[in-house]
Amino acid sequence: MSAHEPPADLAAFFSDGRLVSVPRRPARRAALLGHLVRTLFDPERSYTEREVNETLLGVHSDSAMLRRYLVEARLLIRTRDGSSYRRAVADDCDAPAAPTGPASAQPPAA
Repeated sequence: MSAHEPPADLAAFFSDGRLVSVPRRPARRAALLGHLVRTLFDPERSYTEREVNETLLGVHSDSAMLRRYLVEARLLIRTRDGSSYRRAVADDCDAPAAPTGPASAQPPAA
């Protein structure tokens, strides 16, 4: 797998290097967004909104949707005025989301 090639579990969402659909399932969508941010954005630099859009257009025609998903997932951090974007800390992009809800709660110690 090359740096931009999707992992096997995400390959069905790509055709000829382009994203053809966005997963509906939250875990798969999170994996896809993590892949995109790791392969498209350098954590050491800031990007203008135009640069983010141009980068995302390289993989999908709806750059605004992908940008919104990346910001909502906190994988891209946007300045308050929206003039600049940065990739979140690399460890945050690589780590799976922590489970939430009753299934993740630990039972009280006996």
